[in-house]
This record gives sequence, structure tokens and C-alpha cells, in this order.
Amino acid sequence: MRIAQLVGVRQFRLVEEQTPEPAPGEVQVQVQAVGVCGSDMHSYAEGAIGDTAVAYPTVLGHEPAGVVAKVGAGVTGWSVGDRAAFEPSLFCYHCTYCLRGRQNLCTSMRFLSTPGGDPGFFRDRVNLPAANLLALPASLSVAEGALVEPLSIALHSMKLAAPVLGETAAVFGAGPIGLLTIAALKAAGVRRVWAVEPLPHRRALATTMGADAVLDPKAVDAAATIARESGGLGVSMVYDCATKTDSTEQSLRAAAPGGRVVLTGIPSELRVSFDVHLWRRKELAIMQVRRSNDEMSAARDLLAQQSRLFAPLITHQRPIEDVAAAFALIDRYEDGVGKLLLTF
Repeated sequence: MRIAQLVGVRQFRLVEEQTPEPAPGEVQVQVQAVGVCGSDMHSYAEGAIGDTAVAYPTVLGHEPAGVVAKVGAGVTGWSVGDRAAFEPSLFCYHCTYCLRGRQNLCTSMRFLSTPGGDPGFFRDRVNLPAANLLALPASLSVAEGALVEPLSIALHSMKLAAPVLGETAAVFGAGPIGLLTIAALKAAGVRRVWAVEPLPHRRALATTMGADAVLDPKAVDAAATIARESGGLGVSMVYDCATKTDSTEQSLRAAAPGGRVVLTGIPSELRVSFDVHLWRRKELAIMQVRRSNDEMSAARDLLAQQSRLFAPLITHQRPIEDVAAAFALIDRYEDGVGKLLLTF
């Protein structure tokens, strides 16, 4: 199989390796499309995700979809050629958190795409537990199936903040997760969504995916503008999908008293400071996102029901052989890139 290995900061190499046979209870999948995530870009450009340094070589990629290639002993319900999205997390299902229904905090979790750990999906073939496959309906392409995992993260952030029909929201950062968050908020019935994004092509994508207003933080005080345009108090909930420079501080300023602030992005810094007294006086609920928690099926179903809302996010597809050029394009924010998929 072909494997794209990250071997240094901004350095990839392609290698060939044999694929072992699937063990009992496993399915061997043929990866056909996998999205490039913001965390992949941290590993690529910074050599770390927060306080977790990359151990080279490593295999990235955790937004995959494809088809069943082989079925291991004891597996039922799957046949060669079946199309599916793939869950990248391997849970133990018996620790305290799994038993409480919070698998995303599993104490023994293995995540396929951990820097220096279990390899991700930038490879042709992967053996997975049958439970990690999610069937794709005929109405969804495999490329759209690669949106299931990132959309599940946006839906997890929805669950945390629990938007109510008719509320207002702001999203800081219109990268892929921010754009999916905007679309999910509109699907949830949020009345008005402001998108804050410095890149013109991303502001245009935000409008396409449902934002009612877009702001350039380089041109205006975004928090002050949102407060003014929302009647002086601010919005019901804010999603910080950027966590860069002062976006977290701006998020607290944009939230109305008693509002909810969800930190979805992964900051490059180990510590981020903000005005604790602003937080205190407004009595804001501040929440952090840890991947997703059993939202894959809901993400698949929402994509199938409203594919027109989410499909504009996919702007580029590149073969795995062009992985280095694809990452460089994303790193430089070139060519109007939204979500880029690597294909096999």
C-alpha cells in the first residue's frame, strides 16, 4: 500500500508497505478520500499539536471515507465494495468515561492519527474494528463521506452549547471547522450568525454556507460590531474556531451576559490568557471541545438530508502523490482553498 509519511516540519515522503490481513472482527478498508484537518496542519507546520510533539515518521489523516476491501472472520453486515465513513478513534468501552457515555474521554483511547502513535489514514489500506465503519447512503459520495468526521466535531460543539431556535451566534474563524459550525448552526435554527474571518475567500465561503453577516477583524472591531448589531448585549453563543491572536478575548467580548463560549480550535500556544473579570461579570459558560462523542451517525444523516448546505466546503481534491504540494497550498491559504481532500 502507499503511505504518505510526515518525516519533518513541512516534509513528506511516500513509501510502500505490505498490508496485514484483517484480524477476526476487523474489516480492511480501502481509503478513497481523506480530508486535511487543522490539527494535521499543526503537525505539518509546527511539529506539534499543542503540547504533543510529533515523533517522526508519522502518518496523519483522520477524516476518511472509502470502501470495504476485505472482511475478517466473524464480521457480519459488511461486504466487499460497501461504502463507508470511518471512525478514527478506538475506544475501550469499559472505562469510567466510556460507561458514562463520554467515549471521547476514554482513558485507553487510541486515535488513528496521533503524532508518533497509531498511524492515520494517509494510506491505501487500514484494518479497523467493524464497529468503526459507518455506512454511507447512496445519496452521499465518498468525498462527502469524508466530511462526516469533521462535521461530527461541529455537532459535538452544538451539543455543548445547545443552541435554541431563534438564538444568535458568532463564529470566529471560517476555516473548515468554522464553516461546518456555521452551517450546523443554521440547520439548528439559529436566527442570525456572524462569521469573523480575515481571509476574503473564507468570508465568501462563510456566506455561501449560511452566515448572515461576515466581518474582517483586520478592518473592524469584530466584538464591538457584533454587540452593536445584536442590540447592544452580544450574542447567545460564540464559537472560537480560530484560537489565534486575540480571538478568544474577542469571543468573550462578543458574548451576551449569561452566554456560552465554545473553544473549538486548537491554539498553537501552550497557554492562552483572557480577561477573567469579563468572564466573571458576564457569568459566561466556557466550554472546550475534545473531538466528538458518538455524533458520527448524526453527522452522516445531516449530510444526507442537507448536502447542499455542506458540500460547498469541498473546494479541492488532490491525489496522495501530491500530498506535499497540497499541504503547501493549504499552509499558504492559496487558490481559495476550503476543505482539501487527498484521494487514492
